[in-house]
Amino acid sequence: MDDEFSPMQSAVDENKDEISSSSISPARSSSREEPEVIKKWKEEQLKQLEAKDKLEETEKVKLRAQAKKELEEWYAQHADQLAKLQQTHRAASESSEKEIASSTLEIKPGTEWERVAKLCDFNPKTARNTKDVSRLRSVILHLKQGGSKTSIASANNV
Repeated sequence: MDDEFSPMQSAVDENKDEISSSSISPARSSSREEPEVIKKWKEEQLKQLEAKDKLEETEKVKLRAQAKKELEEWYAQHADQLAKLQQTHRAASESSEKEIASSTLEIKPGTEWERVAKLCDFNPKTARNTKDVSRLRSVILHLKQGGSKTSIASANNV
């Protein structure tokens, strides 16, 4: 059994020798000075890196200032656009309210279906996502054109 462990024992002894010799070599290299050329190169590299870092920081500051300015401009433009949109919606709402109020004040016999037709949207492009109301549309237009009680009865038969 001693033969089985003897190769492992010799490998451990060799590793000890390598470790002890490697621990000695850094001490020798630290006592040895670097050449002047390498020292100068390292100093130049450090200076170049510091200069690049400073340049990068100034570029970051410039980009942040530019981004802040663009963001402020976007918010101002968005606020203006929103104000204009609100103004147009208010104007449209007021005009539709005035139209409805004026049409209810001027009730004349035979104009009922014209008023109903004004309230309906007969543009097929705006009603793409809704149900098919073509039959209702045709009935209202028929009643608007006829406008009498006889046309109402004929529209019910259609």
